[in-house]
Amino acid sequence: MKMSDGVEWAVHCCVVLTAADRPVPAARLAEFHDVSGSYLAKQLQALSRAKIIRSVQGKDGGYTLARPPEEISVYDIVRAVDGGRPAFVCSEIRQRGPFAGTPEQCLEPCGIARTMAVAERAWRDSLRGVTVLDLASEVAAKTDSTRAGRMLTWLNGQEQDA
Repeated sequence: MKMSDGVEWAVHCCVVLTAADRPVPAARLAEFHDVSGSYLAKQLQALSRAKIIRSVQGKDGGYTLARPPEEISVYDIVRAVDGGRPAFVCSEIRQRGPFAGTPEQCLEPCGIARTMAVAERAWRDSLRGVTVLDLASEVAAKTDSTRAGRMLTWLNGQEQDA
């Protein structure tokens, strides 16, 4: 399954937002990850439309999670950013060419279409089974406390240099 860079960026931003004490501006999230601010803004808008994050207006505005991180699955983020279209779309190639089957002969999905559908269901179910909290917990467990503290201070705008 090919996903856009926006999915990676959006998942990382959601994980980062679990640690923030206050709304984080889009520009700060872009700087934190060293990514394009304009492209990230599109991903943040998609997350906002899906009610995964919310925008807080004003001088101290930015983004926060709209729901508890244990209620946001990785699949929710993928769907918000890349949409819910299937990865494989059967074009009924078996109805073309010199030995084409008739529509009546092709009422049931072929083995290839069935295999791809099973794989996609497994992929989606796997992503539904992992939450932003799961990922944030993993990151926290693998980040030393000094670095985590510096990152959190920087993220919350309390110092300019990490």
